[in-house]
Amino acid sequence: MHASDPVTRELFDRVMVPSYNPLPVIPVRGEGSRVWDQSGRDYVDFACGIAVSCLGHAHPKLVAALTEQGSRLWHVSNVMANEPALRLAAALCELTFAERVFFANSGAEANEAALKLARKYASDHFGPSKHEIVAFHNAFHGRTLFTVTVGGQPKYTEGFEPLPGGIRHIPYDDLAAAEVAIGERTCAVIVEPIQGEGGIRVPSEGFLAGLRSLCNRHQALLVFDEVQTGNGRTGYLYAYQGMGVTPDVLATAKGLGGGFPIGAMLTTAKIAASFGVGSHGSTYGGNPLACAVGGAVLEIISRPETLVGVRDRGERLRAALATLGQRHGLFRQVRGRGLLIGCELVEPYRGRARELMAVALEEGVMVLAAGLDVLRLVPSLIIPDELLDQGLTRLERAMARFRASAKP
Repeated sequence: MHASDPVTRELFDRVMVPSYNPLPVIPVRGEGSRVWDQSGRDYVDFACGIAVSCLGHAHPKLVAALTEQGSRLWHVSNVMANEPALRLAAALCELTFAERVFFANSGAEANEAALKLARKYASDHFGPSKHEIVAFHNAFHGRTLFTVTVGGQPKYTEGFEPLPGGIRHIPYDDLAAAEVAIGERTCAVIVEPIQGEGGIRVPSEGFLAGLRSLCNRHQALLVFDEVQTGNGRTGYLYAYQGMGVTPDVLATAKGLGGGFPIGAMLTTAKIAASFGVGSHGSTYGGNPLACAVGGAVLEIISRPETLVGVRDRGERLRAALATLGQRHGLFRQVRGRGLLIGCELVEPYRGRARELMAVALEEGVMVLAAGLDVLRLVPSLIIPDELLDQGLTRLERAMARFRASAKP
């Protein structure tokens, strides 16, 4: 292929492994909460690269951080420390329960580290018999073999057997099932404070506190997967801070880099001690470029005015979506926290969330699906009101078109 040859969606099918089925549009530029494709058409971005671009596209402070660091030092690996990584780790410890940080490149790697640490800690303190992990059906924790097995969705594990053992799945938001499953052999319980890929499911009051109590009783670690709920997405820096339950280990990624790949595992000094020298690692983890950008992101999203703005925008957006859903007879429920929002389709249209997502793209607004039945909206945490309104106008056109063409 020559540099002057056109890049089209068809090229994907010729050169890429077919593990994705991307939509026909190829974005080439973004600014704030607006994206432009190859033909110059604009889209309002309510998807943010699956809750990653938390400050929109090309935020000037993030561009400045990347450019400055890029002219100084790109990479040294963990045979040495670097200033951006140490600054970001210190900030995360200051702003959360954490006393120690491990950097990775993605949410899957952060969860992998959390799960490995939980087993190592249990082995160090209680012996090898305490190794079982309790997880939840319809969860999503990443695509490594370990994390995809813990995720509990058979569609992601079929054909990859044999799978790692010692993992038990129970229904989400079912404390009675948790009381039966968690016992003396349990080393960890891993849970999303709000299930993301499973449909933006907010648990009942007391569920997370009940898990905390059960973990305390059985000397198991409580691991929060905050890859999607973290970094200001729910209106708190991390969702646990708005839910009144503190985990032992927390995995974060997505919005932490604002679009630059980075993940992190947060924990206490006592638990972190089980990851001694050589026990775990990552060549790129703590990369200076990623951590410089992450530091700029964290400074902005941790501001009280930013987090209050997320909560205010979230309430406004959920109310508007509920009105649209009622007007067009499409949504059974609009749920979520902050700017993590799911619109569950009514019975006649269940299973067709991706179809509605495709129609929305044609109308100039980028949204997502969360499973088969839920339309997901995760806009920038600082999206202006006028773009929220414009995106909703375009989404309403898409809803009307979808309903007219998708008769049950």
